[in-house]
Amino acid sequence: MFEVAELGHKVSAQEFEQAEPALRADLLEAQFALKTQNIPVVIVISGVDCAGKGEFVHRLNEWLDPHGVDTHAFWQSSDEERARPRFWRYWRALPARGRIAVLFGSWYSDPILQRVFRETKPSKFDVELDRIAFLEKMLIDDGALIIKLWFHLGEKEQARRLKRLRRDPLTRGRVRPTDRKNLKYYDRFIKITERAVRRTDSAECPWQIIEATDKRYRELTAGKIILEALQERLKPGAAPKPAAAAAPSSKPARSKQRQTVFDRVDLSKKLTEKRYREELAEQQARLTRLTWEANGKEISTIAVFEGWDAAGKGSAIRRVTAAIDPRLYRIIPVAAPTDEERAHHYLWRFWRRLPRAGNVTIFDRSWYGRVLVERVEKFATVNEWQRAYLEINEFEEQLADSGIAIAKFWIHISKQEQLRRFKEREKIDFKRYKITEEDWRNRKKWDSYMEAVNDMVAHTSTEFAPWTIVPGNDKHFARVHIVNTVCEALERLL
Repeated sequence: MFEVAELGHKVSAQEFEQAEPALRADLLEAQFALKTQNIPVVIVISGVDCAGKGEFVHRLNEWLDPHGVDTHAFWQSSDEERARPRFWRYWRALPARGRIAVLFGSWYSDPILQRVFRETKPSKFDVELDRIAFLEKMLIDDGALIIKLWFHLGEKEQARRLKRLRRDPLTRGRVRPTDRKNLKYYDRFIKITERAVRRTDSAECPWQIIEATDKRYRELTAGKIILEALQERLKPGAAPKPAAAAAPSSKPARSKQRQTVFDRVDLSKKLTEKRYREELAEQQARLTRLTWEANGKEISTIAVFEGWDAAGKGSAIRRVTAAIDPRLYRIIPVAAPTDEERAHHYLWRFWRRLPRAGNVTIFDRSWYGRVLVERVEKFATVNEWQRAYLEINEFEEQLADSGIAIAKFWIHISKQEQLRRFKEREKIDFKRYKITEEDWRNRKKWDSYMEAVNDMVAHTSTEFAPWTIVPGNDKHFARVHIVNTVCEALERLL
């Protein structure tokens, strides 16, 4: 595969000086056009050690308007990054619409090096590559342009450059111990890299292999590839048109005879006041012990709360947090996205808020808004909410694979009980703020939401992140059931 990048291409100084001004001007023009069309661009710079990746990143920042470019160098993981799932550091670096992110090193680096040094098995390597391909497709489906550049050097040229860098006092500090170590495994590195390139190369997101022996050829070639990709994306009708994921919920209306997961929920379950207080105290004491034990073992917890308006999410969350030391938890109330959040993929704002190792994050509403309110209110297209099932499952599987305990709750109440609570809130001064015109409007769409919730559970209740449907007509029963379920999720990992 890399033989095409060992042909000895060269560009003279005169040729470079003649071509650079026009290239630079065209890149700037394309960059400004991207901003007006709100297209996010990710440029992945990868390749062999000593191939000049850093030099090209400097050159690219010189050519482009720096006000619209964010450069991220991924090298050693920080303590903050190691305390979260692997992709957390990359999601934080994704550009807003209209901006360019240059990734010097990327989500490819760790899997390739871990396989080179045989820290992972081939099967695990392939799983990571499939996960990367899924991430890239998800971003492209959301409108992003991803440009992937691989800078290649032959083994002899790499050894020559490494030797030259070590001899020069001005460049000696750029040579890391790992560079010399990696050279010893050059053949293995190339073989593994070829597999990574093959498995993640696609028509929508192709790899571009660039011969890096000659600096001027490398930079002109890489610049032209980026320019051509930008110009192609800017053509009318060039935006990708993702196919919708197959989903039984694509029917336009819900049949009255269609059964749902809620038809078997026993809403008559209750606890007496005395039993409620006894069981709640017992479960809260259990949760206190488990959260401290999880903190000591750096096991994080994510609890997701969804449910009908007036179902009692807030009061249930308070019973959970009452058992957790305030230093260990954080509540994330999820409302309509901000302008900054709308400028990114819908999962971006949730990736940013993942807990540190050993901590608890509680989401009061969550990423499931994509397949609930955004679906019912038509804020998301059919393609967008249908493919979100698979995107959410992949997201939660990554959380589970990183050792996070996940508890997801849908608090279910009857339509009659919701009406009673709405009217009660209107009568009580300190509860009146909780009821709004939007709540009454949403109630009129009960059947549409019922269908959306049923499809959500059917598509996203998995072995690694199952849904718990909580009978919520009796708040006492619901609260104890929820605290107990969080405890069970932690105990499975502890």
